[in-house]
Amino acid sequence: MIGYQFMGKAHSHAYRDIPFFFESKANPILQALCGRNEKAVQEAADKMGWQSIETDWRDLIKREDIDVIDIVTPNHTHAEIAIAAAEAGKHIITEKPLALTVEEAARMKEAVEKHNVIHMICHNYRFVPAVQYAKRLIDDGRLGKIFHFRANYLQDFIIDPSFPLIWRLKKEVSGSGALGDIGAHSIDLARFLVGEIDEVVAMSKTFIKERPLGEMSGGLSAEVSSQEVGEVTVDDAVAFMAKFDSGTFGTFEATRFATGNRNKNTFEINGEKGSVRWDMENMNDLHVYFTDDEKGVQGFRRILCTEEEHPYAGAYWPAGHIIGYEHTFIHLLYEFVEAIADQRQVSPNFHDGYKNQLVLAAIEKSAEQKSWEKVDQLNN
Repeated sequence: MIGYQFMGKAHSHAYRDIPFFFESKANPILQALCGRNEKAVQEAADKMGWQSIETDWRDLIKREDIDVIDIVTPNHTHAEIAIAAAEAGKHIITEKPLALTVEEAARMKEAVEKHNVIHMICHNYRFVPAVQYAKRLIDDGRLGKIFHFRANYLQDFIIDPSFPLIWRLKKEVSGSGALGDIGAHSIDLARFLVGEIDEVVAMSKTFIKERPLGEMSGGLSAEVSSQEVGEVTVDDAVAFMAKFDSGTFGTFEATRFATGNRNKNTFEINGEKGSVRWDMENMNDLHVYFTDDEKGVQGFRRILCTEEEHPYAGAYWPAGHIIGYEHTFIHLLYEFVEAIADQRQVSPNFHDGYKNQLVLAAIEKSAEQKSWEKVDQLNN
């Protein structure tokens, strides 16, 4: 694994817990952890259970005792590392968004196809049992024709003007702001649940233009390193409407300035026969409404998705005993490990990442041009 902070911790925990909860065809060995700071990466390796360390990712990729490269580094490094890993015949999983640009994403997709390696992108919210169950209801036709998809991803962790200029606020490192960081999750959920997006119209806003210099210090925390200030070059918030290929009407908002919202990732889907609602802050619950319920008792019902009938839930505790954020990574990486054992492709993968990148690019272009933009017109 290359990188070891927030997502490195989440991925490491998941790899270690896969064989505890699931009968897997292959069990991951945490062979080597890579980071530039030798002392810090050794401390992380000792804590998270990695057997060795490297300080140069190129040396890691050359090692013959490694089959998989897990990329949890800042976005601007994804393309170079992933392409080199594919050329070395390694299977690859990377954090989202896939790349900085459509062109980079296309090269990454071409590399994994050319070298026939298993590849995955870490959209972990697909793997919440309640989200998987919503997908099942939609695929089974329980909601009928889908009219609306609406999503909000609301955070507030950079609301303080003294919060430093971390890498997530620099376009050359992150690609975009709230759009790529959290909006990308909503886009992936929309594509997973409803289908492809055809056209978008968007607006974006940067509320705080300059911040003191600083670095991430773990999770979403950061420390100021200098009294000097730098320019924020990404969006703080974005809102957009979308037309889906199916005719579904979509509305989306992603912001890191929604005071009081720590990680409010939500969607609601309305169909001719019913609706579903989900909120990550209550991730075990799926709220469902069906139009054919008897009049007088119609309304949204709460389903606690901890029954054996719900995807993944049977691997854990008795019904009603909830699971948490970390389990989404266990499910995702379990599917990745199983796919490698079976030598088959898994989803979401670099093809999904590329399609998501097309949507991100269309949104950015729309916000700049103040016009509707076709997603497929950006296709290489």
